[in-house]
Order: sequence, then structure tokens, then C-alpha cells
Amino acid sequence: MKFTAEQIAGILEGEVVGNPSAEVYKLAKIEEGTEGSLTFLANPKYQNYIYTTKASITIVNSTFEPDQPITTTLIKVEDAYKSFSKLLEYYNQVKLMKSGIEQPSVISEHVDYGENLYLGSFCYIGKNVKIGSNVKIYPNSFVGDNVVIGDNTVLFAGVRIYSETEVGANCTIHSGSIIGSDGFGFAPQEDGTYSKVPQIGNVIIEDNVDIGSCTTIDRATLGSTIIRKGVKLDNQIQIAHNVEIGENTVIASQTGVAGSTKIGKNCMIGGQVGIAGHLIIGNGVRIQAQSGVGKNIKDGESIQGSPSFNYGDYNKSYVHFKNLPKIVDDIHQLKKELKND
Repeated sequence: MKFTAEQIAGILEGEVVGNPSAEVYKLAKIEEGTEGSLTFLANPKYQNYIYTTKASITIVNSTFEPDQPITTTLIKVEDAYKSFSKLLEYYNQVKLMKSGIEQPSVISEHVDYGENLYLGSFCYIGKNVKIGSNVKIYPNSFVGDNVVIGDNTVLFAGVRIYSETEVGANCTIHSGSIIGSDGFGFAPQEDGTYSKVPQIGNVIIEDNVDIGSCTTIDRATLGSTIIRKGVKLDNQIQIAHNVEIGENTVIASQTGVAGSTKIGKNCMIGGQVGIAGHLIIGNGVRIQAQSGVGKNIKDGESIQGSPSFNYGDYNKSYVHFKNLPKIVDDIHQLKKELKND
């Protein structure tokens, strides 16, 4: 897919300085630009590269004026960084603009789907599924019975959506994620074995949710596991049965949330955090990476550590922890001096 400088300037409402017919078909960093690539210059620290880059087109701020000869065609815009980001979004939309039903694929009985469905090869759609308009389901994906998927949602290759799951509009679920698998429910028996507790609830994912690769969200034992609108989940996250995550909360990779915990809205949770079950995490909470959370957290708190506690107190305590060997030596020395006295 090729674009000319003139076409790009039209999208960005910019001014071409150089060859308006210059063509690009790939993106590159300014220091790694080659013929046929598009790049940008926003940070003055990289300005020297514009004189040596082989990129065919470079987006720059409107105030930029070269003081040496250049070979790249410039597109001048008000804000080069924002314009390049806008162009990336546009490029991604064009790249993902697929439609049609590829074969082989299976669409079961009583499936309703809207306009412009893309269904990749080797997909399976179960019975009584409802799919909105402009939905894209990439190859090797599975959608179980009675699933609902809203408009403009994308399931990338290899996603598994178990039965009864509800996915809202404008959601993105990346490859390898599993939504609606059984919660970890087993009852201990007198003979030391475990009996499985049936997991008969579902998962509800509201609008504008992003879910990274290889993340698992378990169905509820009863009722629903709920991911509220605007939530962003990184790769390799475990969300257990009956968990609820509030609006616009973001969670980084390798975090695990145990069953029935309720997380508020607008929280930020770092990577490798472990959250115990049946807790209440308030709104606007900040949990630093690798923290272990074993008790309820009030609105607006920032915590760190395992077991976690107030972030400021943690930093103060850590100063003393680093000096612990010296502190112990000082205590022994004081004890000796007191004994001699």
C-alpha cells in the first residue's frame, strides 16, 4: 500500500516542501529511514538525522527550517508528533479494513450478524450468536453459543470466546486471549480429593475495552464477571471468576486478580501485582508493580510492597531496610557498651 506526499499532506492538512509525488509504503525511525519510508522529526535531539536520513518523506513542525541540504521531502504541520500519531491511526484503520467470510469457516444455526463482517479462515461461530456491524474476527478464532459481540469490535487470530459471553462495541481482544473459561472452583472432599463446582455464570465486557494477548477472564460461578467500559488490560493477565473491574482502570502485564474482588474506576495497577480474593479496591487507586494486596484499599490510595502498604511509608521503610545490617551492628555495639558499663 503506497501513499504520496501529496496524499499524506491532505490527510494531515500539511504543506509539502519537496516532491509531492514522492511515495512511501513503510514507516521508520528517522535514523533508520530508507527509500520508500515515512518518518517524522519532533524532538530537536534528532535534528541532525534529517540531513542524513534516506527516508523519502519526513513530517516536521511548521517552524522547522533546514540549515543544510536535505534529500527527504518534508511535510510541514503544526505538531509533527501528533500528526504522525494521527497518521499511524489512519494507517492501522486502512490495514485492518477487511470484510467478507473466508473459507473454510463454520457459522452455526440462528446466527445474526451486521454489515461488513470479516470472518477469517478456520473460525467457528456457535449457535444463537449475535454480531454487530463492522466486526472483524481473524482466523482460527472460536465464538461459543449465545455470545453477543457489539459493533466495531475486533477479535484477533486465535481468540476464544466461551458461551454466554457479552462483548460490547469498539472492543479489541488480541490473539490467544480466552474469555469465559471456567473459574477456579473446587470443593475439598473428606478423602482429600476435590470436586469441581459448576461455573454457570458468564463474562460481560462493556464498550471500549482493550484486552492484550494471552489474557484470561474467567466466567462467574453465578452471575457475571464484569469488565466495565474503557478498561485496558495488558498481555498475560488473569482475571478470576466474579471479579468486577471499574471504568477506565488500566492493568499491566502478569497481574492476577483472585475471585470476587471488586476494583474501582480509574485505577492504575502495575505489572506482576497479585490481588487476593473478596477484596474491595477503591476508585483512583495506584498499585505499584510487584505488590501483593491482601486487604481492602480506600479511594485514592497509592500502595507498594508485599504485603502492600502506603507508597510513601514503603519508600521511607525501604531506606531503613537497605541499612538494616548496619543498624543491627549498631544495636549489638550498643548492647556491648551497656553491658560493660
